[in-house]
Amino acid sequence: MNNHFFSDYFAKLQDMNQLWWKELDSGKAAMNTPVTKALNDINLEDATEFLEKAAAQPGALAKIQMDWWENQVKIWENVAVGNTTAESAFIKPAKNDKRFDDPAWEDEAFYNYIKQSYLLFSNTMRETIDSIEGVDEKAKERLGYFSRQAINAMAPSNFVTTNPELAKLTVETNGENLIKGMELLQEDLQSSADVLKIRMTNDSAFELGVTIAKTEGEVVFKNELFELIQYKPLTEAVNKTPLLIVPPFINKYYILDLRDHNSMVRWLVEQGHTVFMMSWRNPDASLKDVDFDNYVLDGVVKAVDAVEDITGQKHINTVGYCIGGTLLAITLAYYAAKRMRNRIKSASFFTTLLDFSQPGEMGAYINDPIITAIEAQNNANGYMDGRSLSVTFSLLRENSLYWNYYINNYLKGNSLLDFDLLYWNGDSTNVAAKCHSTLLRKFYLENKLVENKGYKVGGVYIDLSKIKVPTYFISTEEDHIALWQGTYRGAQQLGGKSTFVLGESGHIAGIVNPPQKNKYGFWVNDSKEENADIWLAGAKREDGSWWTHWNGWLTTFSPTEQVSPCAMGNENYASLYAAPGDYVKQVLPLAES
Repeated sequence: MNNHFFSDYFAKLQDMNQLWWKELDSGKAAMNTPVTKALNDINLEDATEFLEKAAAQPGALAKIQMDWWENQVKIWENVAVGNTTAESAFIKPAKNDKRFDDPAWEDEAFYNYIKQSYLLFSNTMRETIDSIEGVDEKAKERLGYFSRQAINAMAPSNFVTTNPELAKLTVETNGENLIKGMELLQEDLQSSADVLKIRMTNDSAFELGVTIAKTEGEVVFKNELFELIQYKPLTEAVNKTPLLIVPPFINKYYILDLRDHNSMVRWLVEQGHTVFMMSWRNPDASLKDVDFDNYVLDGVVKAVDAVEDITGQKHINTVGYCIGGTLLAITLAYYAAKRMRNRIKSASFFTTLLDFSQPGEMGAYINDPIITAIEAQNNANGYMDGRSLSVTFSLLRENSLYWNYYINNYLKGNSLLDFDLLYWNGDSTNVAAKCHSTLLRKFYLENKLVENKGYKVGGVYIDLSKIKVPTYFISTEEDHIALWQGTYRGAQQLGGKSTFVLGESGHIAGIVNPPQKNKYGFWVNDSKEENADIWLAGAKREDGSWWTHWNGWLTTFSPTEQVSPCAMGNENYASLYAAPGDYVKQVLPLAES
């Protein structure tokens, strides 16, 4: 290493320390938040209950400890005699575990031993939690989740001295990787909220309306919650029934309009659909009291009015993605409860939860003490900071969505990738305080949407069974945000004819699956089974993108004859400015209005 490495490195480290203490003093550091205190308290309660139950089951603990010791000795003996090949390894990483791909983890005895010992420890901790009987199931789920987080944070791959690839790189570059990584870390700390948000991509490589979110259109309506985009037709004739897309307000809409080759919006327009998209405002403290019902009444309902007026059609097709789908379903139930005329011809739901009884790993945060702490923190700010929310979602898949970027950016010092989907993932949005409280407490914790007279909008109770329009549910096999078994259960709450499709991959990649890539397939089954797993057992797998299957279903709700495209906006909804509009360009942290 060069003579200046240590002086340069520790100078950067000193800068980091000063920044960290400044954040502590200003109250931004995570350890100062009500949520962290609530997490610590509930983890202590869970650990106390676990230890009390374990103390009454000494035989179970003794067996686990003995097994761990015997296995540890076997690892040592195996490595000591030179058996370091993958075939001879006593403990192997999971197939999708990329942390130990470097050959030195196998070839060099020191690293081989560290890897296997770590994996054994990880497995033993999981087995220990699972083996103790009598622990509350929710407490056991939390213990498993947060123990996994801690264990994966301590992985030898996350440290220079115990990661052979990092150690070699540091020597070869004279430590320049760590210098560059420290600079990136400092920049990320300054742009984070109360939890370190690691950049996943090169932000300067993308520009909204130029490189992504560039499907041509006009903003034809705007209020304090959303802008409505009408996209320019790309065919001489269009399907008579227009299509309105309701994206989630916890993310930006352009996940469905990235670049030309993977833009669902552009693909739909090319198929002859007249497409409208809602673009939600990124809320600041001035929208503190905006609630979920505001997003229904001042959001989706207003958008439906505008689409009908502009196109001259009395019925429209609709799409809701994730929480946008929850919004759409509540809107349909609201129309039914108000006995309004049938305005929606079909509704499609992308990875949408309506029954929140199966929240997946999000369940670790779904309890009264943590939600109460989140509410207190959000009420002080006026919103749930989208940067912190983004980290929470990343930590649901911490090795692939957090620690690998930690290693790549801060320890390897690599240049950031130009990846549109990751750029979108890092372009976070806040959630208004009151709305976030409703989402967590009324929906996730209390599951009010499926309860009789459980949730009210605009003075009427919501009853999902009153939704009679045909519906299409697309969920994804590996979704860790909206488990497909849960979305399947929600689909059964509706009263109309429902088509359920299960795509491959996860919450984002499984949805953004353009036909020309031919990457992921999907499962279909016309039978209606009460149990999701039974449905899947009888399902048929199809090759290719679900987009074409869905489009075939969707076009059945348009008359066979096509019509000339309507104008962009009209007298009542004049074009304001070009897509992608203003709201989507609001980036965090926001200037308070």
